[in-house]
Amino acid sequence: MRLGIYLFDEVEVLDFAGPFEVFNTASRLVHRADPQAAPPFEVLTLAPSLAPVRARGGLLVTPQHVFSEAPPLDLLIVPGGVVTAELARPGLSDWLVRQSLQLKALASICTGAFLLEKAGLLNEREATTHWEDLEDLQAVSQASGSLLRVVVHQRWVEARPWVHHGGRCRLFSSAGISAGIDLSLHLVAEFASVDLARRTARQMDYEWRAANGTVLHTVL
Repeated sequence: MRLGIYLFDEVEVLDFAGPFEVFNTASRLVHRADPQAAPPFEVLTLAPSLAPVRARGGLLVTPQHVFSEAPPLDLLIVPGGVVTAELARPGLSDWLVRQSLQLKALASICTGAFLLEKAGLLNEREATTHWEDLEDLQAVSQASGSLLRVVVHQRWVEARPWVHHGGRCRLFSSAGISAGIDLSLHLVAEFASVDLARRTARQMDYEWRAANGTVLHTVL
């Protein structure tokens, strides 16, 4: 499956690097077990241009594709950070809507949920974001006339899918940095296998938690 991670200036580093590590580690483990096996995930980075993205803290990252010219994707992750400029970016909302017509799953991390809300993808659905931004997300959705219901006290949320004539796109949102890693492991479990997700968490020495906080894999 081809997975895209959207990058932009002031993106939160671990919001994109955490999922990047999860999906690449999962593929590496499959290759280690069977060098002839096809990797379950191909991970691409997408951005407004091919110029280096300056993430929060000044980290420079070179994207692989311009988002408007991205190859066909199966999964898309929209991380958080300072999203003010992205909310005003021409064409981004329309691109996200078009992607939802072909994706198997679209997931936001942290304030990435604001970009999905701006695109109208969360109307009449449930979503969450970082605890500092829950009230703002609710206020923004009310101001826009959206019927989004903001969920608190969950690490991630799966909303009602975006159904269209050609299929359905599953919609996910997650809270902060570690919740985005939890959600990424959940997506590995959903689109590859639970066993691979557990082995990935073990390889990363990571305590994987479910949406409600239940520990699914412990490092102890």
